Amino acid sequence: MSSNNNVLVKMNNAGYRHNDKWLVQGVSLSVERGKIVTLIGPNGSGKSTTAKIALGILKKIDGHVEKYTNKIGYVPQKISVDWTLPLRVYDFMILTENLDEKTIDEALSLTGVIHLKDKSLGNLSGGEFQRVLLARAISKKPELLVLDEPVQGVDFTGEIALYELIKKISDELNCGILLISHDLHTVMSATDHVVCLNGHVCCSGTPIDVAKNTEYKALFGEQASQILTRYEHKHDHVHTIEGEIKKN
Repeated sequence: MSSNNNVLVKMNNAGYRHNDKWLVQGVSLSVERGKIVTLIGPNGSGKSTTAKIALGILKKIDGHVEKYTNKIGYVPQKISVDWTLPLRVYDFMILTENLDEKTIDEALSLTGVIHLKDKSLGNLSGGEFQRVLLARAISKKPELLVLDEPVQGVDFTGEIALYELIKKISDELNCGILLISHDLHTVMSATDHVVCLNGHVCCSGTPIDVAKNTEYKALFGEQASQILTRYEHKHDHVHTIEGEIKKN
């Protein structure tokens, strides 16, 4: 991916070593404004570590990272919530941020959950909670958004709806997104560039390029590659939060 004024973060041959073991090494990528870059790979392949390198959370790294923005939103893979606390969605939004009512409403509206503003956090479905997490991450209108497995605990239809929402967020906020996913074929319609990791970069390119790559096939199987190739089409519909399909 070429370097230009739209680049928000750039990693050059970056890696991280812990207890004399490389968690990931030799990663080069860049995330540009308005683009979605997806990291895929098996468990333990270094996806979350790569995201933390890009965010600057991990300090003693190999290689170089250049960040061109400080306006960053982040949805981590795991978030600890005491579900016994009587927290409403509204309370959760202002838990660590000083946000005004208008900002909260705009973020919840964009992620499709404004109607849940006064609902208890503990009564949300998996998909609803992920949308609230996304709303919290975009509330300050970040230029770079890092999402680590943002569809966990969501069924297949809900996954597709969330990825379509992530694409919408990228378009409407014109932000760059670094997305970590366990599954390539559900993100195909949303992502611009894919980096396949297994402790290092196995392959990278467009979703179809990666699907046809021999190293991708070795990691995920020939069947996964065939599914992806068949999946290559333009969507003429969207998936709602309730799981319904609507024509564009």
